[in-house]
Amino acid sequence: MFREVTYTYKVMQDKIICLPKRVQPAQNHSSLSNVSQTVINTTPLPPPKPSPTNPATVEMKGLKTDLDLQQYSFINQMCYERALHWYAKYFPYLVLIHTLVFMLCSNFWFKFPGSSSKIEHFISILGKCFDSPWTTRALSEVSGEDSEEKDNRKNNMNRSNTIQSGPEGSLVKSQSLKSIPEKFVVDKSTAGALDKKEGEQAKALFEKVKKFRLHVEEGDILYAMYVRQTVLKVIKFLIIIAYNSALVSKVQFTVDCNVDIQDMTGYKNFSCNHTMAHLFSKLSFCYLCFVSIYGLTCLYTLYWLFYRSLREYSFEYVRQETGIDDIPDVKNDFAFMLHMIDQYDPLYSKRFAVFLSEVSENKLKQLNLNNEWTPDKLRQKLQTNAHNRLELPLIMLSGLPDTVFEITELQSLKLEIIKNVMIPATIAQLDNLQELSLHQCSVKIHSAALSFLKENLKVLSVKFDDMRELPPWMYGLRNLEELYLVGSLSHDISKNVTLESLRDLKSLKILSIKSNVSKIPQAVVDVSSHLQKMCIHNDGTKLVMLNNLKKMTNLTELELVHCDLERIPHAVFSLLSLQELDLKENNLKSIEEIVSFQHLRKLTVLKLWYNSIAYIPEHIKKLTSLERLFFSHNKVEVLPSHLFLCNKIRYLDLSYNDIRFIPPEIGVLQSLQYFSITCNKVESLPDELYFCKKLKTLKIGKNSLSVLSPKIGNLLFLSYLDIKGNHFEVLPPELGDCRALKRAGLVVEDALFETLPSDVREQMKAD
Repeated sequence: MFREVTYTYKVMQDKIICLPKRVQPAQNHSSLSNVSQTVINTTPLPPPKPSPTNPATVEMKGLKTDLDLQQYSFINQMCYERALHWYAKYFPYLVLIHTLVFMLCSNFWFKFPGSSSKIEHFISILGKCFDSPWTTRALSEVSGEDSEEKDNRKNNMNRSNTIQSGPEGSLVKSQSLKSIPEKFVVDKSTAGALDKKEGEQAKALFEKVKKFRLHVEEGDILYAMYVRQTVLKVIKFLIIIAYNSALVSKVQFTVDCNVDIQDMTGYKNFSCNHTMAHLFSKLSFCYLCFVSIYGLTCLYTLYWLFYRSLREYSFEYVRQETGIDDIPDVKNDFAFMLHMIDQYDPLYSKRFAVFLSEVSENKLKQLNLNNEWTPDKLRQKLQTNAHNRLELPLIMLSGLPDTVFEITELQSLKLEIIKNVMIPATIAQLDNLQELSLHQCSVKIHSAALSFLKENLKVLSVKFDDMRELPPWMYGLRNLEELYLVGSLSHDISKNVTLESLRDLKSLKILSIKSNVSKIPQAVVDVSSHLQKMCIHNDGTKLVMLNNLKKMTNLTELELVHCDLERIPHAVFSLLSLQELDLKENNLKSIEEIVSFQHLRKLTVLKLWYNSIAYIPEHIKKLTSLERLFFSHNKVEVLPSHLFLCNKIRYLDLSYNDIRFIPPEIGVLQSLQYFSITCNKVESLPDELYFCKKLKTLKIGKNSLSVLSPKIGNLLFLSYLDIKGNHFEVLPPELGDCRALKRAGLVVEDALFETLPSDVREQMKAD
C-alpha cells in the first residue's frame, strides 16, 4: 500500500518517472552476480517465481527492488538532466521567450519616446476630430451647397485628375479610402447649432492639427521603426518554424536512460516516462500553427509596406466625395499614421481630413466671427468719417463678419489688417454703401458682389505692403469716382512699377497715390482726360518726367508732396483749370517761376509750405485770384509789400519763418480771415492789421512782441487769438470788445490773462 501511494505521488509530482529497466534472465542473473561481487552490502532481489496455482500463466508483478523514495527521486533527476532532450525540457520556456520577443517587437514603438509621443498625440487628436460637432457641421455645409458650386468643383476635380494622371502624379498610386463610398447625410438643424464653446474647441483643434502636421512631417522615424520591427518578426518567425519543425519529434513519451549510478542504486539502465510529453507534443504542433498564422500576417505586412508608398498619403478620393477640394496631401510619418488608421477604420481619416482644410477652417472662423459680432454690436461702432458718411471701421479681426451686411444704413466700410477677406454676394443688401477702405487686407470677391460694387461704389481706398495686395477687380469699377492708393509700387526705388490700366474707370475724378514712384504711372495717363484731382505723396523719392501733367487738362487740384522737387514743374503752368496747388515738403529754394502762375487765372490756393524758400518774389502780385496762401515752415526773412496786392487773400499762413517786420500794406487785405505769423521774430504789429475787420483767427504767438495794441478791439469777429510766448506784461481791456472771443479761443499764459479786468474775464469764461 505504501509503495502504491508513493508511486501515485511521484506521477503527480515529478516531470519524469524512471524505473529500473528489465533485462534478459541470463543477462540479469549475470548482472546480479556481478553486482553481488562488486557491491558491498547490496543483494539484488531474486526474480519473481511463477504462481503455483497456475503454472502455465505467469502474472507480471513488476520488478521488485529495495529502492526507497529518495533513490527514485535521485534517479528521476539524473535522467531528467542527462537523458531527456533539451527541447522537451525547455519547450514552455522557449514559447515564453518567443512570445516576449514578439511582444517586444510589436510594442517597442509604443514605448520609445521618439515614436510613442507622436502616436499618443495623434490618437488623442484623431478622437477629438472624430467626435467634434464641427466635423458634422462642415460636411453638412458641403452637402447643402447649390448645384452650380458642385458642378464647378466637379469640373475642377476632373481637371486635377487629368493633370495627376501623368508621370508626375506619384500620389495617385497611394490614394486611400477608395473602397468606402460613404455618403454624409446630416440633419442640418442639428448641424447648424454650434455654440461658442464648441466653436472654440474646434478652432483649437485646427491649431493642434497644424502644429502636429508640421512636426510629424519632418521625419519618418515611425515608418522606419515599423519596417525594422516587421523585418525582425519575419526573421524570427522563419527561425522558429525551422528549428521547431526539426525538434518537435524529440518530444517522446518514453525515454531510455543509461546513467552510471550503480554504486548508489545498484542499477544502470532505466526506462523513463516523460509525464508532460504528450501535452508538449500537442502544444508544439498547435504552437507551430499559431506561429505560422502570425508569420503569414507579418509577411503580408512586409509586402504591404514595400508594395505601397506609405510615406505619401493622398486625400484625392476624400476631396471628390466631400467636395472639400483644398485638403492637402501629406507625407512621412503623418502619411504613415493615416495609412495605419485606414486599416483600422477609413472613416477616421475622412473626418480627420476636415481639420486639414483651410476652407473648413475659414468657415469655422466665419461662424465664430458671426457669433461674436452681432448686428447690434457692430452698430455701436458706427461713426461719421471725413467724407461725412456713416462708416463702420473693423480692425484686426480674423475675417469679415457676415452680420455686417445686415446693417443696411451703412455708407462706408473700413477694413484694416484683416486677412483672407471674402466679400460675398450679400453685400448687395447694403444699398447705401458708397465707400470701401481696405488697409493691409487680402480680399477676394464674389462675382455677384463685384457686379454690385461696379454699380454703387464711389470711393475706394487701398493701403498695401505688396503690389500683390492690390485687388485686381478694382480696375473694373466703372462708377468709381475716388481712388486712394497707399503703399510701395516698387521694390527698387530706381525702377518704377506701373499699375494696370485704369482706362475702364470712366467716372474717376480723384486719384491719390502715396508711394515711391519715380514718374507718373502710365495708368494715370489713361484717366488724365477726366481726372479733376491728383495727389502724389512720394515719401522723399525724386519725381521726374512730369510732362504727362500737360495731358490733365481738366485737373483742378494737384498735390506733389515730398517729391524732392527743386523747382516748380513747368508742366504745371499748362493746367489752365487748376484751382489748388500743393507743393508741400519738397526742396524748393527759389520760386521765380511763380510769375507763370498769372496764366492760371483760376488758381485760388497755393501751398508752398515745408520747403527752403528764402524770399517771396514780387511777381506774386500777379496772382490776383489767390485766396489762400500757405507759406509756413520756410526761411523767409522779408515780406514784400507786393504780396498784399493779392487783395482776395482770405487765408495767409506765414508761421515758422524768420520774419521780423510786417508791412503796413497788410491792411489792404480786407477779406483776410486767417493770419498766422507764429514762431517768427516779429517785434511789432502795424495798426493797419486791425483794419482787417473780417479776421477770425489771429496767431502771433512765439514772437518778440511786447505790446498788444488796444485797436485789437476792432476785430469784432475774432474767435481765436494765440499770443502765447511773447513779452507782454498786460493785456488791453479792449479785448472785451471782441465779443466772439472766448477763453477757450484765447491762447495766453494764465498770469497774463489775470491782467484783464474781472468783467472781461468773466465775459470770456461765460458760454
